[in-house]
Amino acid sequence: MEILVTGISDDQLGLPTPCPSYRVGDLLDHICTFTVKFAEAARKDLDQLQDAPGPGDAARLPADWRERIPRNLTVLVESWRDPAAWDGMTRIGGGDTPGEVAGMVGLEELVVHGWDLARASGQDEACDQASLEGALTTLAMFQKPGEEHEPGSAFGTVVEVSGDADLLDRVVALSGRDPSWTP
Repeated sequence: MEILVTGISDDQLGLPTPCPSYRVGDLLDHICTFTVKFAEAARKDLDQLQDAPGPGDAARLPADWRERIPRNLTVLVESWRDPAAWDGMTRIGGGDTPGEVAGMVGLEELVVHGWDLARASGQDEACDQASLEGALTTLAMFQKPGEEHEPGSAFGTVVEVSGDADLLDRVVALSGRDPSWTP
């Protein structure tokens, strides 16, 4: 995702994304925040763990976002490499959750929002097989085909795809995004 973030130009910040309530700048602010919060959750840094932040907002995007987000991503990955991050309970999004679930949700966020950024900015949307499989497993815990979701909910209504759709398209569709979305 670091390459995706640094590949965004200032004139792309206002572009729409497949995430209906976010423009590119809003999505970058969301990524900037969730990378910090999920790293804190991995470390079980209870002094820092707070209620769920509000939605992404480009107006809050720090001036150094091209440096900050990649740095946050590195800290996030390193935090989840510690086996203790996956054990016990932690807090994310305002609620207590098992460390393993928090880690999987963080992975799903990276995969899906990476796709969102790639599609919105016309960049390569490649993702490794293991991350795609983890994201699909996580989404399957929360998403059910045919279940309607309200606007503004964490996920959209599942989009139907063919049985032979590739893994990335299945992940994206299960998150409630149309795999064929283009700006």
